[in-house]
Amino acid sequence: MSFDINKHELVPKHTKISDSEKSKLLAAYHIEGKGLPKISKSDSAIAKLDLKAGDIVKIERISKTAGITHYYRQVN
Repeated sequence: MSFDINKHELVPKHTKISDSEKSKLLAAYHIEGKGLPKISKSDSAIAKLDLKAGDIVKIERISKTAGITHYYRQVN
């Protein structure tokens, strides 16, 4: 039996951002990619996204008090 972890209600949405979004994000915060928290390429939440080291993942978390918040992680 196989279970798709991304369909679980507690797993937030993970998406790869484009190169232009990556440039804007890094410029807005005046950082390099290595300044972002890391996420492992083998993390089951991003396994189907076909990512490589250096890509950035946007994580959309839903909060009852804050609404939708975005977090960014660099794949290592």
